[in-house]
Amino acid sequence: MSAQPPSLLIVEDDLALQKQLKWSLDRFESVTADDVATALLQFRRHKPAVVTMDLGLPPDQDSVSEGFRLLEKLIELDPGIKVIVLTGQNDQNNALRAIRMGAYDFLSKPVDADVLALTVERAMRLHELQQENQRLLTQQEGEPTGKLLTRDPQMQRLCRTIERVAASDATVLLLGESGTGKELLAQALHDASRRKGRFVAINCAAIPEALLESELFGYERGAFTGATKTTVGKIETAHGGTLMLDEIGDLPMPLQAKLLRFLQERSIERLGGRQEIAVDVRIVGATHQDLKAKITQGLFREDLYYRLAEIVVEIPPLRDRVGDAVLLAHAFLRRFSSEQRRPILRLSDEAIRSVEAHRWPGNVRELQNLMKRASIMADGERITADDLGLAVPDAPLSDDTELDLRSVRERAERQAVVAALGRTDNNIAKAADLLGVSRPTLYDLMARLGLKT
Repeated sequence: MSAQPPSLLIVEDDLALQKQLKWSLDRFESVTADDVATALLQFRRHKPAVVTMDLGLPPDQDSVSEGFRLLEKLIELDPGIKVIVLTGQNDQNNALRAIRMGAYDFLSKPVDADVLALTVERAMRLHELQQENQRLLTQQEGEPTGKLLTRDPQMQRLCRTIERVAASDATVLLLGESGTGKELLAQALHDASRRKGRFVAINCAAIPEALLESELFGYERGAFTGATKTTVGKIETAHGGTLMLDEIGDLPMPLQAKLLRFLQERSIERLGGRQEIAVDVRIVGATHQDLKAKITQGLFREDLYYRLAEIVVEIPPLRDRVGDAVLLAHAFLRRFSSEQRRPILRLSDEAIRSVEAHRWPGNVRELQNLMKRASIMADGERITADDLGLAVPDAPLSDDTELDLRSVRERAERQAVVAALGRTDNNIAKAADLLGVSRPTLYDLMARLGLKT
């Protein structure tokens, strides 16, 4: 058995022809199928780069309905898949329909073996180039855009800010509601930086005040009852890296003074110690609270605030991120389906509208939990609004008050494109159909609006 995973799926119900095709394409690692169900099973199992398929498949070989159903499902499962349709001599209309649906190419039967092999080879090469391009784009964009899935303009600007700040040693303060992704952004900031040390996170609200100081600064042996050995604190652990202080608004006043001293001197003393220990660590603070209001109330030091707030990043709640809720819902369903070894789950139209309309008070964390529960409890492959436990809105409401036609049109176009991409899980062909435009027109529109493909 070859160690290489199959890169080609041959779908043909004529077993003699199937064997002949496999033999003529023996330079490629391939698997075969003779009906829609088997083809989908093989595709999910092996994830090939290229599929060759006949449109006439069981149980109705004289019709093309099963073939088009398979083609639609394959492209839905992987928009980047290269499907080569094998058609009869007088079947050009169906061949063109397949191309419009997203097929890579079509060949007329009887197929010349050399032409088929060359077409498959080109399709594989294109698939490899697109995969490599995607990998390089992710690398170039850095971890913020690599891990943070978004098409919202506010969030994309925020990612650019993270990338620009990453190379510096500036202290960053992340402000946003609970569940908006503050730790993910802090991790992204660290990953995009030049720092070689660890990323360490500590939740200031989750640790009792009596223990928090020793957690942060460490302690020497004998510093207090039970201190049987010298223990390094979180600040030292993050030496050469990044320390995230989550919920920093809950930091007690005595520790605020000690943290301020560390930020000024860049050295610490462990509890019970007498030695100054120099530490090179970048601090990222995060909170859902209004620190300026806490300063006014005398609950947070103003001088510490300005030490922490060299760069302030305000993270918008999920309800204000255009198109992101559905985009993230699709991503979570793919992940949870894979983890539970289920077929890829999809959102019904009603579920999509309910996700778009929900206010998400718990933000991304609430959405993630809801999708995980739905992926476990759903009976079929299609998630409904009932599975999510969300209400379905009657119709979208608009509160646009700006009357400048150019601004209104551009904003409406952006919202429509982002919403269409979210609903179709970034499938350009389906988004174009939903918007009633051609794929080239959608690509041009995305380029004009500054949306990445």
